[in-house]
Amino acid sequence: MMEWLMQPEFWMALAQIIAIDILLGGDNAVVIALACRHLPEPQRRRAIFGGVAGAIVLRILLLFFALQLLALPFLKLAGALMLLWIGIKLLQPEPEEAHEVAAGAGFFSAIKTIVIADAVMSLDNVLAVAGAAGGNLLLVSLGVLISIPIIVWGSQFVLRLLDRYPQVVLLGGGLLGWIAGGMLVTDVALASWLPESAWVHPLASVTGATLVIAGGLLLNRRQRLAGASRPEVHS
Repeated sequence: MMEWLMQPEFWMALAQIIAIDILLGGDNAVVIALACRHLPEPQRRRAIFGGVAGAIVLRILLLFFALQLLALPFLKLAGALMLLWIGIKLLQPEPEEAHEVAAGAGFFSAIKTIVIADAVMSLDNVLAVAGAAGGNLLLVSLGVLISIPIIVWGSQFVLRLLDRYPQVVLLGGGLLGWIAGGMLVTDVALASWLPESAWVHPLASVTGATLVIAGGLLLNRRQRLAGASRPEVHS
């Protein structure tokens, strides 16, 4: 181990892994913040740590299967469609009757949403870290450990931003749509159907972001209209 620490290649690879964790860990932080924003303050911290724990366990498991999983046809396609739906769902406002639901229901629902979204997004994250580590188990382990505070602090920062500026929710949902669109066109099953052009990936990402934002706004509008047309019940 001491020999590795004396090699500049080790520190260069570690710097690459930290950069990957910062860039890609932001996606997980946004998902956690969006999923937790309707929870009461005491439950937020527990949900954040629960979501981060689920994300880390998933990354460790995926480290052993990432290359094989990414080669499966239609896997990224299914994951992208799931991520689009999660993005639209996370843009929905808290239902008016939410206070009547048991407190634990929202907490576990948030954890479930975080884990599912992390499972979809972590494939590329894990592959990037594994590639930068070059098969070095110590570097891979450091990459996982470094990602923990990044996701925790990042999600807390985004939550504070959402509390102060609720409009940022649209940007978060758009980010998930952007990721989903880019993921969809990299599925191996679609490789022979798509033209080899530099504009395919950004166009798919923009389309995904647009679909999530438009779908979220449309569902919000339908919910408001349905609530306005619902007769009031007087006790």
